[in-house]
Amino acid sequence: MAGPTLLFASNIDDPAPWQALFARERPDVEFRVFPDLGDPADITHALVWRIPDGVLASLPNLQAVFSLGAGIDQIIRDPAFPREKPLFRLVDGGLREQMTEYALYGVLNWHRQMDRYRAQQAQREWRMLEAVHPSQRTVGVMGLGVFGSDIALKLALLGFDVIGWSRTPKELPGVESFTGETGLDEFLGRSEILVNILPLTDETRGILNAKLFDRLPGGGALVHLGRGGHLVETDLVAALDAGRLDWAMLDVFPTEPLPAESPLWNHPRVLVTPHIAAQAVSAAAESAILGNFNRFERGEEPTGRVDLSVGY
Repeated sequence: MAGPTLLFASNIDDPAPWQALFARERPDVEFRVFPDLGDPADITHALVWRIPDGVLASLPNLQAVFSLGAGIDQIIRDPAFPREKPLFRLVDGGLREQMTEYALYGVLNWHRQMDRYRAQQAQREWRMLEAVHPSQRTVGVMGLGVFGSDIALKLALLGFDVIGWSRTPKELPGVESFTGETGLDEFLGRSEILVNILPLTDETRGILNAKLFDRLPGGGALVHLGRGGHLVETDLVAALDAGRLDWAMLDVFPTEPLPAESPLWNHPRVLVTPHIAAQAVSAAAESAILGNFNRFERGEEPTGRVDLSVGY
């Protein structure tokens, strides 16, 4: 009986390290790189970041799909995605630490007014700006899953007043939690710095919009490292121009790469990064995905199974 055949597909990841990993650790697995499908009936597993619509549905013996990252919306947006097949996202693999680093950088950059100091440096201006103690600065973290919880806890350790909002109730030491639509108003009304790390669902698509920005205290900051589909770009630009927000650090966008004509590129109060808040390039990511593959093969439950009814 032939062994498993793994199809690798990504528009951003180099397949070579993954091919070398499976050759070393699982030489019984045939490793194919899209678009070289060979006989589609051979393929039993898929390791994917992004793949053209309909390809996964065309694999008659596909048993499981593994995402190369924490995000899965770029996979399940395929209208033909075989929803009866188990889908597993990368839960950690070094991503958590990177996500937290990114969020902390964004929060601290605005909190310590580093952009203003950089502007002063360009003018050779020596002037101290008024400081704010972290206990007097409220940071709201939207999404308290694996990544959001780590971000919230680390911010609390730094002395910030941290509040969190999630779909279901969460209890984290040093973090006041809100849930559901009933808790959203108070959460937003106190969030001087808003960190978005929500999953993308039907309920959260477009959530970073004018209505939400109008519920913030005003003059604060947004650190957005959730999903591109959360953001309504025109509403964000309007909020920045009107002073509803003072600054935004953005890693994900509705269209990626960010189009050259987007006003976000040149906006004086926006920092754009090219979807790099967390990159699955570490040995930890390789170990996590290989471990999940092996658990599935042994009939055990891998980590990160996606519940398609909620979208994450």
